[in-house]
Amino acid sequence: MDFLSYGFMQRALLAGSLLGVTCAVLAVFVVLRRMAFIGVGISHAALGGVAIGLVLGVSPVLSATVFAVIVAWVIGWITSRGEISEDTAIGVFFPTAMALAVALMSLSQTYRQDLLGYLFGNILSIRPSDIWVLAGLSGGSLALLAVFFKEFLFLGVDEEGARAAGLPVTALHYLLLTLLAVTVVAAMKLVGVVLVSAFLVIPAATGQSVARSMGGMLAVSIGSALVSVVAGLALSWQWNLPSGASIVLVGAGLFFASLALGLRDRRVGQ
Repeated sequence: MDFLSYGFMQRALLAGSLLGVTCAVLAVFVVLRRMAFIGVGISHAALGGVAIGLVLGVSPVLSATVFAVIVAWVIGWITSRGEISEDTAIGVFFPTAMALAVALMSLSQTYRQDLLGYLFGNILSIRPSDIWVLAGLSGGSLALLAVFFKEFLFLGVDEEGARAAGLPVTALHYLLLTLLAVTVVAAMKLVGVVLVSAFLVIPAATGQSVARSMGGMLAVSIGSALVSVVAGLALSWQWNLPSGASIVLVGAGLFFASLALGLRDRRVGQ
């Protein structure tokens, strides 16, 4: 654990933990709502927003947030009409946003380098000011998830039942999409677009494999995210590996271990 004696590693651990907990809680509702693919679509749409910000000379994070939220809302609006399925709508926006990013990236070598930084991320380069921004975003997202926890849970388990019970299903769905978009943008600078979708699926999938209740699923999801961050940073330090990739690979290892454990328990139960 000597790597924690360095300031940049301490900031990486703090940022990864904040993001890991936020994504782990959000991932529970993403998995329950079967929205895993939408995280991939929004993350790549956010890359297009970064490219727009770089070209226009505005904050890439701000432009990515606005662009990602708009794309998430448009996807939600299109799918709510029932004419096009959600995965089809995402399949349209996914390559379109990537094509936009590539087209804008070709305008300048500087844009290309900046975009590559957002594409793959670098949690070790996070600054103290980034910690405060991430803490604010994580705190706001977790507060909203806590306030509407029961409603989101009801919506994830039984959407028709939630609608029949009088819950504002449409508003809750758009709120969840907004939180997802904001979290994706916050994670881009840390683990990159390529890996951010894993943070929004793997922890909850790990909890779903072994837990027998929603509380257990949530606890395992948060625990596995934190273990992934700490162990991933330790492995990246020890073996000189990319930090974001190491964190995700540890998370994937925990998922496969939980999957094997869940299968074994079911066999024993039979």
